[in-house]
Amino acid sequence: MPGSDPADDLRLLIRAAKAAGVMALTYTGTTAKKWDKPKGLGPVTEADLAVDAMLHETLTGERPAYGWLSEETPDTPDRLNRERVFIIDPIDGTRSFIEGSDTWAHSLAIAEAGRVIAAVVYLPVKAKLYAAAEGCGATLNETPIRVSDCSSLTGAKVLAAKPNYEVRHWPGGVPEVARHYRPSLAYRLSLVAEGRFDAMLTLRDSWEWDIAAGDLILREAGAITTTRRGAPLCFNNPHPQVDGVVAAGPGLHGAILSGLGQIGADQSGAHVAGPGRT
Repeated sequence: MPGSDPADDLRLLIRAAKAAGVMALTYTGTTAKKWDKPKGLGPVTEADLAVDAMLHETLTGERPAYGWLSEETPDTPDRLNRERVFIIDPIDGTRSFIEGSDTWAHSLAIAEAGRVIAAVVYLPVKAKLYAAAEGCGATLNETPIRVSDCSSLTGAKVLAAKPNYEVRHWPGGVPEVARHYRPSLAYRLSLVAEGRFDAMLTLRDSWEWDIAAGDLILREAGAITTTRRGAPLCFNNPHPQVDGVVAAGPGLHGAILSGLGQIGADQSGAHVAGPGRT
């Protein structure tokens, strides 16, 4: 119920994510029924819908007072009046799932007053479960994780799609970074939290269900997360998108914003883990 310990909510999300993995793996991505969503919103499969329905029944059954926001459920304004809300992507990286790859994930989060307080990103094929509850640190398969201490943009290992490196985004020139990419946005965020990469950015509007879980996992791993303009990420918005994402350790985050021409961006409210968190 609202007001319960975020750690209790995290335990619920972990159970649900593991159940989602079991269900998704009963489908063969390359043969699962699939179709394209209207308005160019990408593909969806029967697995996405089945996992979404299961998660909705499981999670709202355990927390009936919580609101619901999911990529695969028609949105309603009811969630805006709830103290806490589930923010769910039943399968993040659907194209990867369809191709039979292993980089798709279940992304589950709970937000309170615009801030994520419990989160899980689970990649069942890779057997990787990232988790975090506010104030409890971030883990990968129950082992604490931490962002890298990289502070120089030159040579930094950055996870981003090719359009993010267009010259128009970088007033002083496109930085010489080591470019990397993964299909699942939730997985990209989690890899930075794990310290395997130094930063992640996406400069286009981002759906909340793609980034909510990764936001908390990053913050609890010591990262700073903001919009592309340096503002704090806020969730459960009437239109569930945020103005891009920049995520990196404290030493690198400011350098990225500076490179993007956001030198004067106000980060006073930027979300970052506090002292002593794992």
